Amino acid sequence: MDFKMPVRQEFSHKGSYGRVLNIAGSDYMPGAALLSSLASLKIGCGYVFLCTTERVIDAVAAQTQNIVFAPVADLENQLKNADVLSIGCGLSTHQAAVSLFIKTMELAPDVPTVIDADGLNILSKLESTFLPSHLILTPHPKEAARLLHVDLDVVLADMEKAAKEISNKYNCVTVLKSHNTIVCSKDLEIYVNNTGNSALAKAGSGDVLTGMIAGLLAQKCEAFYAARLGVYLHGLCGDLAKNDLTEYGVFAHDLIRYIPGSIKTLL
Repeated sequence: MDFKMPVRQEFSHKGSYGRVLNIAGSDYMPGAALLSSLASLKIGCGYVFLCTTERVIDAVAAQTQNIVFAPVADLENQLKNADVLSIGCGLSTHQAAVSLFIKTMELAPDVPTVIDADGLNILSKLESTFLPSHLILTPHPKEAARLLHVDLDVVLADMEKAAKEISNKYNCVTVLKSHNTIVCSKDLEIYVNNTGNSALAKAGSGDVLTGMIAGLLAQKCEAFYAARLGVYLHGLCGDLAKNDLTEYGVFAHDLIRYIPGSIKTLL
């Protein structure tokens, strides 16, 4: 497939490339908030507002000056200005996180949304909740099994079928992550990715992917295209990183450094 990056206009400003509201991180998983936020910025969005706990804000602020911080108490106001919502990376499944997830879904019916990690785990346990109309879910096989309420073996036996069932059940684009990640549209069209390697099999890699997809959505990519392009570039980051660092020695934060190199292949 011939991918193209969103167009950059010479006469533009940070608002031209979208605002991502990233609801991520918890006291024991601040790294997920950092990785997902920086990945959105590195792929080209204009702003990332990280909505999280004060402890996570302190931890992330000590490592970067590129993110705008928003306390959880300001969620409703932040959602009014968000172009894209990402939720779930490192969020935890504690009751406070569950309540935050439900509230966010109720307040953001029309905001393009990416749900990952603990957001998926929370969603899988809800009997019913209102979901955004423009939605991308990014499960790995275990999370897919939880979403479908089936055994893991059922998902692994037919990944394409599982991706289609998730897209049908949740009226969403599904990114079912594996060595050949499957992206399924709301209309059940399938794309199978061919970039990436075992370097991506490391904690935090999925957080980077979530941020990349959200950043592309913020630049007005259509959801199915943003998911496919994000998956392709994320895998390519792994391929480029492997060449320098081997498949053994790639950290998730290394992938962010290779986003510009992966983009260059499309320019």
